[in-house]
Amino acid sequence: MATTGHSAKARGALVSMVLLLLLVAGGIFGTTFAGGSWSPKLALDLSGGSQLILSPQVNDADGGQVTDEQLEQAVEIIRQRVDGSGVAEAEVTTQSGQNVVVSVPGVLSPETRELIQTSAQMSFRAVLNSGAPTPITGDAVATEESLPAPTAEPTDGSDYNWVTPELWREYEALDCSIPSNVDEAEQDPDAAIVACSTDGQEKYILGPIEIYGTEIKNASFSQVTGGTGYSTGQWGVNIEFNESGTATFKDVTTRLNSIRGANSSDPRARFAIMLDGAVLSSPVTQAVITNGQPQITGNFTEQEASQLAEQLKYGALPISFTIQSEQQISATLGADQLKMGLLAGLIGLILVFIYSLFQYRLVGLVNISSILVAAGFSYGVIILLGHLMNYRLSLAGVAGLIVSIGLMADSFIVYFERIRDEIRAGRTIPAAIDHGWNRAKRTIMASKAVNLLAALVLYFASVGNVRGFAFTLGLTAIADLIITFLFIHPLMVLLGQRDYFRNGGKWSGMDPAALGATPLYRGAGRVRSVEETEARLSLAERKRRERLAAAEEEMSATDIKEQSRGE
Repeated sequence: MATTGHSAKARGALVSMVLLLLLVAGGIFGTTFAGGSWSPKLALDLSGGSQLILSPQVNDADGGQVTDEQLEQAVEIIRQRVDGSGVAEAEVTTQSGQNVVVSVPGVLSPETRELIQTSAQMSFRAVLNSGAPTPITGDAVATEESLPAPTAEPTDGSDYNWVTPELWREYEALDCSIPSNVDEAEQDPDAAIVACSTDGQEKYILGPIEIYGTEIKNASFSQVTGGTGYSTGQWGVNIEFNESGTATFKDVTTRLNSIRGANSSDPRARFAIMLDGAVLSSPVTQAVITNGQPQITGNFTEQEASQLAEQLKYGALPISFTIQSEQQISATLGADQLKMGLLAGLIGLILVFIYSLFQYRLVGLVNISSILVAAGFSYGVIILLGHLMNYRLSLAGVAGLIVSIGLMADSFIVYFERIRDEIRAGRTIPAAIDHGWNRAKRTIMASKAVNLLAALVLYFASVGNVRGFAFTLGLTAIADLIITFLFIHPLMVLLGQRDYFRNGGKWSGMDPAALGATPLYRGAGRVRSVEETEARLSLAERKRRERLAAAEEEMSATDIKEQSRGE
C-alpha cells in the first residue's frame, strides 16, 4: 500500500510538472503567434538601440550652468521613469558634466521619448475666476471703474484680493485657442497667475501654489467609478500625498467645500491641478478629503493616464531638457561576445554532465535531465517576460544563467548524497529515497532562499547590467526549486520502484556494497584505492559490513550442511 501511495504521489507531481511546462510552452506559442519571437529580446549590449543626448535648459539668472547635484538628480529620475515604463536594461549617464545621455534597447517609442524629456512639474492652486478661452471684447471689457481693486492683503489662496487690475487685463487678453499660449503661464509660486487648460477650452485666474508636486508620495491610474460603484469607462490618476501634503489638502478642500456650500456656482469652489504651466483639471470640491488620496479625472485615455501616473510617481526633473541629438547605436558588445558566452556555458554544461555520470552512474541522468528541464523552463519564462514586460537579456544576464548551472546541480547532489547516507545506514533504497528527501529538502530550500535573497539585494542595490545578472540568478533559483520538488524527487521515487534501481544495480549509482566505501572519484584527479576504502569506513559502516559478512558465512555454512545431508 505504501509503495502504491508513493507511486501515485510521484505520478501526480510529474503530471503537475508536465502541465506547468505545457503552460509555459503554450505561452511561448501564444506570444509567437501574436507577433512575438522564439528568441528572447536582447539588451543594449547585444542588440544596439536608440541614444538620446539631452541638453539642459537654464536661465541666465542661474549663470547658464547646471550643478552636478541637478544632473545626478535628473539622471536618477529619468532612470526610474524609463524602468517604470517597462524598458529594461536602459543606460542613463552624464556627459561632460553638462548633458544627459539616455541609451535604450530597440527603437525608442514616442511615449518613452516624451516621458524622458517632460519635467512634469505639478502644483495645486485655487481657482479665482474662469471663463471662455478667447479674449474678452466689446461691452464685456472691464472699464477703469469696474476693474477689481484689492482692499486688503489676501488671507488664503481663495481670497479675491489676489486679483489686481493688471492681472485682470492679462486675463481679458489671454487667448487659449492659440496652442502656444497653453503652456506659457508664469509659474510664480507666491502670486496669482493666469493660465489655460491643457485642451485650450478654458482660461483661469489662479491663486498661489498651495501644494507642490514634491508632496506626492505615490501615483497610479485606474478606471473611474461612479457613485454606485460601477466603472464609468473613464480613466483617472490616483494621487497619494505625504503627511504634509495630506494635512494641507485637507485644509484646502475644507475651505473650498465651504465656498461651494455658500454658492455652488462660485468658481472659487474649484481647485486647479497644473502640470507644466497648464491646467490639467479643475474639479469642483465635492467633499473634504482627509486621507490625502484624491483622484484626477480629465477625459484621459488609458495610455495618457498611465504616462501621467509615471511622471508624477517619479517626480519632477530639477531642470528642463531639450533633445540635442538622437541616433541609432550598434551593439556595444555584439554577437561574438554572446556566442563566446554561450560556448562557455555549453562547455560548463558538458563538464557537469560528465561529472554526474562518472560520479553517480545512471542516477546522474536525473541530474542531467533536471538541468535541461530547468533550462527550458527558464528560457520560456524569459521569452514570456520579454513579450509581457519588455524584459531584455544582457550578457550579464547570460552570465547569471551560466552560474546557475552549478547551483542547479547542487540541489541534486545534496538530495542524492542524503539518499546515499540512508543506504549506508542500512535502509532499503525506496525507504532511503523517502528519508533522504525529508532531510534534503530543508537544506535545499534554505540554500535557494539564500540564493534568492542575494539576488534580490543585488537587484535593488544596483543599476544597469548588474540587475540583469541578479534577475536571471533569482529566476533560475526559483526554477531550480520548482524542478527539484516537481521533477527530481518524483522521478527518484519512480526509479526506486524499478527492480534494477530498487535492488541497487551495479551501475545504478545506489549499489549498497559500493556505497560502503568512499566515492570512486575523490576530486583533483584522484581515485580511491582498496586500502583507502577500508581505512575510511566509519564504525557503523564496519559493523554493517561485519553483519553482512557474518550473514553470508552463515548462509554458506547452511548450504554446506544441506549439501552434506543430500549426499
